Amino acid sequence: MNKRIALVTGGIGGLGTAHCRALRDQGRIVVATYRPGTEERARAWQEERHGEGYEIHICPLDVSDYDSCKACVERIEQELGPVDILINNAGITRDRTMKKMTREEWDAVIEVDLSGAWNITRQVFPGMLERGWGRIVNISSINAQKGQFGQVNYSAAKAGLHGFTKALAREGARKGVTVNTISPGYIDTAMTRAVPKEIMEKIIEEIPVGHIGKPEDIARTVAFLTADEADYITGANFSINGGHHMF
Repeated sequence: MNKRIALVTGGIGGLGTAHCRALRDQGRIVVATYRPGTEERARAWQEERHGEGYEIHICPLDVSDYDSCKACVERIEQELGPVDILINNAGITRDRTMKKMTREEWDAVIEVDLSGAWNITRQVFPGMLERGWGRIVNISSINAQKGQFGQVNYSAAKAGLHGFTKALAREGARKGVTVNTISPGYIDTAMTRAVPKEIMEKIIEEIPVGHIGKPEDIARTVAFLTADEADYITGANFSINGGHHMF
């Protein structure tokens, strides 16, 4: 069993949970992060995974805070070892039209969804280069590719994430470190379940396969891209959206 250590930011959410399961199924040691101040929820999540047969470590992390990222990685290195696999999955939305969006709403999304990826990647990338092996997967969005009304902050951050992927992939390519992006479409998570039924029905009508995706649809690609054998795929973006946006 391969004992490489995988870190999943936002790991106790809907998508994050699927990523953690898929990585454990690969034989990885998995660490899921949770927002500081939500330890009770994180412990309950951990116990639930244990009941399913998945042993997953947890660590508090505010990706928008560089020092929090540093502390989280240092803790993982001390308790488990160096991080070999990073899934930049943490993200938030603060939807509002440009006309009504506040500076705080813009900054919050950019700081978590884009700067957060830099904050945590900066802690693990040098070590990956030194060891000559690493896998980084950045979770973007269909709305980074096609844009979305009322999401200039989110669309900009997620589009920037793929630019981050391509530039970082060039830095890691000769050192055995691959960096890729996944851009999910509409996936069955708590976020999409909160969308009013009539709006979701209209969205589904636009998806050629006729339904939204499952978290496992994304997690399977995470597992594929982080496999030991996936050393010739880097700087790529994988669109998983049921044909909702083709380009």
